[in-house]
Amino acid sequence: MIDVQDLSKDYVQKRKDPGLRGALKGLVKPERKLVHAVRDLSFLIREGEIVGFIGPNGAGKSTTIKMMSGILTPTKGRVLIDGRDITRYRKEVVRNIGVVFGQRTQLNWDLRLGESFELLKHIYQIDQSDYDRTLDELDQILGIKEIIDKPVRQMSLGQRVKGDLVASMLHSPKVLFLDEPTIGLDVSAKFALRKFIKEINRVRKTTVILTTHDLGDIQELCERIIIINHGVMMEDGNLSQIVDRIAPYKTLVVEYYDEAAPEHPRCEMILHDGNVAKYRFLKNDITAADIIADLSKTASIKDVSIEEAGIDDIIKIAYGA
Repeated sequence: MIDVQDLSKDYVQKRKDPGLRGALKGLVKPERKLVHAVRDLSFLIREGEIVGFIGPNGAGKSTTIKMMSGILTPTKGRVLIDGRDITRYRKEVVRNIGVVFGQRTQLNWDLRLGESFELLKHIYQIDQSDYDRTLDELDQILGIKEIIDKPVRQMSLGQRVKGDLVASMLHSPKVLFLDEPTIGLDVSAKFALRKFIKEINRVRKTTVILTTHDLGDIQELCERIIIINHGVMMEDGNLSQIVDRIAPYKTLVVEYYDEAAPEHPRCEMILHDGNVAKYRFLKNDITAADIIADLSKTASIKDVSIEEAGIDDIIKIAYGA
């Protein structure tokens, strides 16, 4: 569905020294610096996938999304959506694309929500019957008709995000780009957004590319993640496989009846606080049951629990790579 080939985006950034002298120098002989926002990205996203596209601030996520959705022209490389180059066939391709930017809205601030939808219906030349059917389907997921007569300027952030989600799907696109859609949302609004993504993917087979800093979104929605940093690909693959490869360990938490916590030769004690000790071990080297059996021979165990490496640990390691 989406084929990204050697995608790059460069910017020329002007540098200016402080003060009046710097301002005059900048006018006469400005210094310029070439910034590589995105460098040689290549990946393939199949139809019906939900892919988490993640990275730290300034990694190049939004720049890549804007090139993939036709907003920016690449310096090098190309993006094929459903076999067509979005730069060469932009008008045709964008009819099959929906985009939601978390900090921007495509709704008209001075109109009722329903009037914004009607405007988009005419822009995309959607038949009335298709428009009504799509709106009914989306209402079942988000309950959008409860606020359809409300002016956009009077809506809460969560309501506006719901409106933007529906607006992005009115023309039934095959691909949906979501760039930080959960920024500032409360728990109920995030739940509604995640439900929306799951349902349109299940019912319509919509391909979803999601950029987010909310690790809950990644864990709940994405089987595959792409991690970039400084515009360069760091990881691309199945989420659970990446977790196993980058952090192939578990942590065993043992609470003893006294403060005597024995060492174990096949794992590392990473914490000993009072009568609680934490042991880190490789999942493929030894099982937690074997460690517990060995420890119980020399100390009385009160309770045990196991901590898996979290997605936040994985992201930190990948960002720092």
